[in-house]
Amino acid sequence: MADYDLAIIGGGINGTGLARDAAGRGLRVLLVETNDLASGTSSASSKLIHGGLRYLEHGAFRLVREALGEREVLLRMAPHLIRPMRFVLPPVPGMRAPLKLRFGLLLYDWLGARKLLPPSRTIDLTHNVVGQPLKRSFRYAFEYSDCWVDDSRLVVLNAVDAAERGATIRTRTRCVRVERRDEWELVLNSRGKRETATARVLVNAAGPWIGEVADTIIRRPLPAPVRLIKGSHIVVRRRFDHSDGYILQAKGGRVVFALPFAEDFTLIGTTDENFVGDLKSPAPVPAEIMYLCDVANQYFRDRITPDELVWSYAGVRALYDDGAGKPEDVTRDYMLTLDEQRHLAPLLTVYGGKITTHRRLAEAAMSKMRHFFLAKPAWTAKSSLPGGEFPPEGFAEVVAAMRARWPFLSEATARRLARAYGLRCEKFLGDAQSLSDLGPVLAGDLTGAEVRYLVDHEWAQTADDVLWRRSKLGLSASVEERTAIAQFIAASRGQG
Repeated sequence: MADYDLAIIGGGINGTGLARDAAGRGLRVLLVETNDLASGTSSASSKLIHGGLRYLEHGAFRLVREALGEREVLLRMAPHLIRPMRFVLPPVPGMRAPLKLRFGLLLYDWLGARKLLPPSRTIDLTHNVVGQPLKRSFRYAFEYSDCWVDDSRLVVLNAVDAAERGATIRTRTRCVRVERRDEWELVLNSRGKRETATARVLVNAAGPWIGEVADTIIRRPLPAPVRLIKGSHIVVRRRFDHSDGYILQAKGGRVVFALPFAEDFTLIGTTDENFVGDLKSPAPVPAEIMYLCDVANQYFRDRITPDELVWSYAGVRALYDDGAGKPEDVTRDYMLTLDEQRHLAPLLTVYGGKITTHRRLAEAAMSKMRHFFLAKPAWTAKSSLPGGEFPPEGFAEVVAAMRARWPFLSEATARRLARAYGLRCEKFLGDAQSLSDLGPVLAGDLTGAEVRYLVDHEWAQTADDVLWRRSKLGLSASVEERTAIAQFIAASRGQG
């Protein structure tokens, strides 16, 4: 008998989402990730739960409908990590006609089956706060709803929930080879220690590394072609004092988002470029940074220049190659291929996918593999992620309750902790009566108690794990603070 029913290679949103779904159905699950959870593309997104308004132009109605249907499902599932956001879309002469934009938004509303999110509308920019940062030539705009998400924490909490349902999550563990017989045998390497595990079904959910995994670990060619597309983002100081985002039309039919980010910053992205290079360190090139600045400068009065960047990052998407000419036209829909041969264990390969549709992708994968297992029915549609056991409209009450119980927390700290952990703040705040009860303050409002919780319960092992993938405190942390966090983690792990 195999050790596991399902072995998954890849600790991004697709891999962790599938691990959670499968574990909740009673399957024995192993997830193997070479680095940290969400260390690749899943922490390098535009941080949106959205239908993909521009995909309507390509006739991708099924993808848009599925993604729009997921907005409110995920909002209910994780109201701490996900929040509604209104988007401002100013018409521009020479771009899409205003009538086309309005019709597209009406279609977007209709496909969305909204219950929580308000509909689209036309707004007067001359008498609305969202018009203040824009150039005076913009007199009106369209406004519609989507959602913002903390992408890397969504990945981590999927893994946390999977583990609590019995899955084995192995980070910083490399699968160096697999042998395919009537079961899969996986050879694993963690810190130089080799071990083996067996599984009935193997899933290649390695994102942009699916080709490398196929070639070097599984040693079989990919069943369908993959196209690697890079999307780059830049972060600058805050350009507006409200909570709406902007969707900016650019030449060639592209769009760029400008979003409020981490309280004091503005996030601008994304690009779409074919990617060839080192997957370990994708980064925006100067031309991409200049492009994003130029698009933003066509709209905002406060000019943005490359020399003021606080942060920049890029993610590489592994999309099914449908033969589209332009990178931005390649389908964002996911594709699942199942290789099943007589007397050989099955192999599922995952192409594409979006943060927004990760839960539906997991359901589709389980459906595709259902004849291999005696699994329980689908269950995630009405579930909550850890800490999110409160209604979407209840976030302010959660923050107020935290400040009532732990009055030493500032409003900003309480909001940050509630966004990251929801009701699970209790696990590290506990009976603390003052900030000093939480150990040393390591960076900003990050305390030793919080870091210890991340090490013990969320697989954090480095300062970057804490500062970039379990928070965004890396935007303001100094070199000395990074060192202090690294030393604290080393000491905590040594004691453990």
